[in-house]
Amino acid sequence: MASLTDTGITDAGHAEPAAAAHGPARTPDVASQERAPTPLLSGIPFVPGRFPTIVAALDYAATGATGLNFHDARANLVQALPYRELRARARADAQRLLARGVGPGERVALIAETSAAFASLFFGALYAGALPVPLPLPTSFGGREAYVQQLRNQLASCAPRLVAGPEEFRGMFEEAAEGLAEALSWGAFAALAEAGQALPEPDPKAIAYLQYSSGSTRFPHGVAVTHEAVMANLSGHHHAMEIRPGDRGISWLPLYHDMGLVGCFLSPMAAQLSVDYLATDDFARRPLSWLTLISRNPGNSLSYSPTFGYDICARRVSTQTDVAGRFDLSRWRLAGNGADMIRPDVCQAFVDAFAPAGFRAEAFTPSYGLAEATLAVTVAPMGQGIVCDLVDERRLAGDGHAEPHRQPADRPTRYRAIVDCGVPLPGLSLEVRDEAGTPLPDRQIGRLFVKGLGVMAGYFRNEEATRAALSPDGWLDTGDMAYLVDGHLFIVGRAKDMIIINGRNHWPQDIEWAIEQLDGFKSGDIAAFAITTPSGEEAPAVLVQCRTSDPAARAALREAIRAKVRAITGMSCIVELVPPRTLPRTSSGKLSRVKARQLYLSGAIVPLDIAA
Repeated sequence: MASLTDTGITDAGHAEPAAAAHGPARTPDVASQERAPTPLLSGIPFVPGRFPTIVAALDYAATGATGLNFHDARANLVQALPYRELRARARADAQRLLARGVGPGERVALIAETSAAFASLFFGALYAGALPVPLPLPTSFGGREAYVQQLRNQLASCAPRLVAGPEEFRGMFEEAAEGLAEALSWGAFAALAEAGQALPEPDPKAIAYLQYSSGSTRFPHGVAVTHEAVMANLSGHHHAMEIRPGDRGISWLPLYHDMGLVGCFLSPMAAQLSVDYLATDDFARRPLSWLTLISRNPGNSLSYSPTFGYDICARRVSTQTDVAGRFDLSRWRLAGNGADMIRPDVCQAFVDAFAPAGFRAEAFTPSYGLAEATLAVTVAPMGQGIVCDLVDERRLAGDGHAEPHRQPADRPTRYRAIVDCGVPLPGLSLEVRDEAGTPLPDRQIGRLFVKGLGVMAGYFRNEEATRAALSPDGWLDTGDMAYLVDGHLFIVGRAKDMIIINGRNHWPQDIEWAIEQLDGFKSGDIAAFAITTPSGEEAPAVLVQCRTSDPAARAALREAIRAKVRAITGMSCIVELVPPRTLPRTSSGKLSRVKARQLYLSGAIVPLDIAA
């Protein structure tokens, strides 16, 4: 998936303090708490995603017994919210919005806490005909000032009538909304009077919600998704993932990100499945609670994570951990992997760590998608697992031909393992094009375009950005570089991240991976990009988060990094050591090389002192 939250995780599962420490411990909502989680089976005929609108899907799910379940950091049930109760609460919230003068098409911004209050008001906005706009919680990077400014930019972009969120963050979102919108806590909103009038009938072709995609927070792009598009995408990935009765979702993903919002919030509801939630910041503190929830599920588990989630869990167990006694992962039917570049080595480490608990390597299900296509574009066939294409790096960086690696006995060759991200969902078409826009044959690397059901209507109130991404005939420029093989998609990297030195293409992931081979470094510690030197030449540069305080040790480390990069990639690069938690991330939690470069060149990122 080309778009997760900055969870505050900067080392092998250790959580850094987030802005405002993510508030006090959550307390149950007594009005809707139940003693047991919602059941595995709905008790009604299974209808996977074939509804005209999101609210029609909830109307149907509410006739059954399944629903949402919210857990604390230790995986204890805090609140169960059956869909029938969610619907009742949402319709009451819709009446409160109408009474407040929020009409059809107007925006309601929501701080996307993993809670019943967020779920209720998200659907309440839909029932009122308004557009819910999920926005992020505070993160560890940048502090209060940066978070408030990010929210303010997003609010200016979507122009909401109302902003609502948790009481503990009210000061921040009130400040962000000053002069732009009314700001209320969940509790204050729930105390508003209801209008008591007929709710509008939703139009399938109307915009349902806005999703802020990864990328610039200074110039945010609100992806406008119609009811028709989201239901088509949900139906498509229900089909691709072979969703069935007896499945149950488990998620720690943030609800403002497309994988969390669509894949783990709207998707289970549209298939009448129950789902268990662990808040993202609770996952950061206790990542193995995610696996505890999966272990408790008596049915088949469906759970997604970017690569770093699997990495954190594998790092948290030791050779002394009784994995088989603590976890039962034998019913984890679909272990989705997306939202960043999928790393086979991390997936293998997870298999090695949790095979004693019954985890099956073939449960891994790679995928690719982005908010601009609602969520999913491709999904690997069920049971395929992680399948890699070993590609000769000289061809990859040279003529753009992804030739499979065939190493002669007498000549060693570098290669990259590129993961098969599967085939397009029903109703979607893919093309890989060259710089002139001509479709390329299999194994030729180019820019990826997608067209069909689920593609966004455009960027909200931003015609220029819409024209740049979406052609008049409906082809979406994903901004990703890829190639196709027999209909299967292989993602190589982001086009805008490409480093071009002396006419040769270099992927920043290659430099970053080289440094990760040194002890003490991991994915997320390193950002590689190109800069222009004083002589006017382009050169590769790399920012590396450093945890040692001794200047001499830093100097030795910098030289070791230079030597490692040179040995593996053949390039000499500028190495700057920076403090921990310095490298910026996108709204989806991925490393933002573009923003890192901007901050470095502007002087906002200051390298550490190093001995001469």
